[in-house]
Amino acid sequence: MVFVFPFLWMISTSLQTFQETLAFPPTWIPAWPQWINFVAAMRAGPFLTYAGNSLIVTFSVIILQIIVMIPAAYAFAKYRFVGKEILFSLVLLAFMIPGQVTFIPVYLMLADWGVINSLLPQIIPFMANAFGIFLLRQYFMQIPQEIIESGRLDNASELKIIMKIMVPMSMPALATIALFSFVSHWNDYFWPLVMTDSANVRPLTMGIAMLRETEGISNWHIIMAGNVVLVVPILIVYLFTSKQIVKAFVYSGIK
Repeated sequence: MVFVFPFLWMISTSLQTFQETLAFPPTWIPAWPQWINFVAAMRAGPFLTYAGNSLIVTFSVIILQIIVMIPAAYAFAKYRFVGKEILFSLVLLAFMIPGQVTFIPVYLMLADWGVINSLLPQIIPFMANAFGIFLLRQYFMQIPQEIIESGRLDNASELKIIMKIMVPMSMPALATIALFSFVSHWNDYFWPLVMTDSANVRPLTMGIAMLRETEGISNWHIIMAGNVVLVVPILIVYLFTSKQIVKAFVYSGIK
């Protein structure tokens, strides 16, 4: 109930009238669900633009992370090369340093490139996922070397081994990392706030936050309707990836 209560309260408030949001004791079940609140929330600003920006940024980050993460994790798990331990230590160090510590030098670098106030600064700094490289590397290490050697004996290239052996056998870990990344960047507010100042390139999170300015701080039924719209895509993605996440934590052997 500690986790579920805020969501129930959000959904209940999003379907109430203005008078019901001010009632005491609080109203849990609206007398008549006000679906018009969602229409009002979407008309309060260019929310289709906000939603499109969020989709572009989130899926671009996930795709780029996968492109970087898979070969990096494979190299750390199955190859021996000079400086491997040092490089992996740097990956772990990047995983431990919060983004708020590095955002000033990253901002200055992107400003020098002239890409501030666009979608690029919301994508480029997150192309590499240190946590994903670490988790996927641990998963790759569970796959016996004999399976990889058998692929090489069949004249399979390294790329084919990765795509036909490593990736399918590590799909639960990839789905888990993708879900975490989706939630993180779909809900991101701090980074777009710093990197953008135009509604044309801002994500949905900032659009929902601006509802308090356009609708007034007391119109909680409209604000909560916007928050429900923000949460729904996360729930949909979770429904499609939940089985893979469970498999990632109950993984018991190689088929």
